[in-house]
Amino acid sequence: MTVTRATALAAAFSLALPLAAQAEEVVVFAAASMKNALDEVAAQFQQETGHTVVISYAGSNALAKQIIEGAPADIFISAAVNWMDEVEKAGLVAEGSRSDLLGNTLVLVAHGQDAAPVGIGEGFELAALLGEEKLAMALVDSVPAGQYGKAALEHLGQWEAVEPSVAQADNVRAALALVAQGEAPYGIVYATDAAADDNVSVVGTFPADSHPAITYPAALLTGAADDADRAFFEALSGDAADAVFAAEGFAILN
Repeated sequence: MTVTRATALAAAFSLALPLAAQAEEVVVFAAASMKNALDEVAAQFQQETGHTVVISYAGSNALAKQIIEGAPADIFISAAVNWMDEVEKAGLVAEGSRSDLLGNTLVLVAHGQDAAPVGIGEGFELAALLGEEKLAMALVDSVPAGQYGKAALEHLGQWEAVEPSVAQADNVRAALALVAQGEAPYGIVYATDAAADDNVSVVGTFPADSHPAITYPAALLTGAADDADRAFFEALSGDAADAVFAAEGFAILN
């Protein structure tokens, strides 16, 4: 029997169908501060499995509200427990799936690579350091990085003097961009954000006891319906992902 080119192609296509049918899409809503690390974790997962991972990055507050309002997502990773709490209260977290994934550190960054270090503690006068300039922060009443930053400044007795100088951004990466572009000389961001941009330098680290612990809870959502969703969620706490997160400066909590 002679096998024509058309027959061979048809056979190859029919063999490929089951594999293609197994590929699934995983939709992840994640805190903006995770972008560099999570993009790398997702790329590794896609290469190894053939599944597609689609990630939406924003402030955890905005993502939580979108999920509660019905946005289709399979996994949520928040930069604060309170916004995961809201999603869980809405009945949208898959039972037993929630866990604390990562931790982070809060830092003061300055524009450029050669800024002078600042001692953040007793005698720290941020308002004097700013002068007539602005301090970039994420939204202080809703975005976790902004909430942590405000709490730290209140603890240090600096908030009242600094508040009129705060330039608020929609998320922590937007606040970082203000400093990187020189639109604000200083900003409060996570250590992992500072490490992701060569146009800023860390000039000080806020004491851990000056703000609530920075915790990133992760959870499968009730809309997660296939094996790919569960596989990527499990991969987030695997050795390969831990190595990526640690290299980016996150603390591994799982």
